[in-house]
Amino acid sequence: MQQASGDIGQDLRQAIMARISQIPIFATLGMEDVAFAPGQCRVRIPRQVRWDGIFASLHGGILMTLADSTAAFAILTLSGPEALITTTDMNIRFLAPCLSGATATARVIKFGRSLCPCAVDVHDDEGKLVAVAQVTYMRLGGGQESGK
Repeated sequence: MQQASGDIGQDLRQAIMARISQIPIFATLGMEDVAFAPGQCRVRIPRQVRWDGIFASLHGGILMTLADSTAAFAILTLSGPEALITTTDMNIRFLAPCLSGATATARVIKFGRSLCPCAVDVHDDEGKLVAVAQVTYMRLGGGQESGK
């Protein structure tokens, strides 16, 4: 992940990890190697054959879930871990089959007062770009209220 200027700090990192580790999908997908920078997040999931689609590659819905979750975590680096946020829309373009684990890298495009669009790249374990996504979240309250 290309580091944004600055670090989120250990206290914020621990608070975000405490929140996201309580989300059931975090454990279900075995999310690991979580890294943060201001407005950015990177998350890896291992490949499990039980998540394969019809073409014996990681199912697109799993890749969408990874992209969606990673975008949310990137927003929490700006809003704070207590913020209430929800996905409003998402699109994804699949570029290649994912035959290994997958790593999503999300970047907040704009941290608005109500909407936060994000760009997400998903790579396989060999570094091949397998999908690109855009995810928009709505801020519902809580967290830091000033837009950046």
